[in-house]
Amino acid sequence: VLLGDSAQSERHAILAGLAARVGETCNLTMLDRGRVVYLDRVESHWPLRLHLAPGSQVPIHCTASGKLFLATLPKTRRAALLRATPLDRHAPGTIVDPAALERELDALAKRDLGIDCEEYIAGLVAVAVPVRDRRGRVVAAIAVHAPAARMSVDAALGHVDAMREAAEAIAEGWRRGPSTEDVPTDPSEVDASVRKLLADARPRTTMAEVGG
Repeated sequence: VLLGDSAQSERHAILAGLAARVGETCNLTMLDRGRVVYLDRVESHWPLRLHLAPGSQVPIHCTASGKLFLATLPKTRRAALLRATPLDRHAPGTIVDPAALERELDALAKRDLGIDCEEYIAGLVAVAVPVRDRRGRVVAAIAVHAPAARMSVDAALGHVDAMREAAEAIAEGWRRGPSTEDVPTDPSEVDASVRKLLADARPRTTMAEVGG
């Protein structure tokens, strides 16, 4: 199973390798009922970093992983999800205009990634890439984030190749097992079918704080 000790250790080792390579915090996330949920995380060693424990939930419209999930959904599913999502402003850079967000998501879909340019938290940037199952469906995302004073968006984008390598390694581990076999072909149903993957994460804290 995906959340078994062996699979979890393998996944965490891949994230740890990526974090060592880029020198910043790396996360594995999934979409669940319109929210982004952190499944795993490897912190950077910098004293200033954002703490989000596995199980934490963040908005979909203003985070790198969330925007990636939205960008890769079919247009009808994306529209339905956005209609049900309050486009709350979390930082000065949050895109709260629906038309502007649609344009942003279309552009991100062409690049097959997600970008948070100080949209969720002022002073924090992030980039996300997809983890796909054997049928090519996006079932998770790997994200790297850091304070903007330490890493610009352009610098974060410079790590995309390494991130894609890590995403493929995680995806390959998942493909070896039966755990994504029952994910429906329609990507719009993915978040309903992967809830078993979130069972271990959801009971943990959802509090986030900035600090050492």
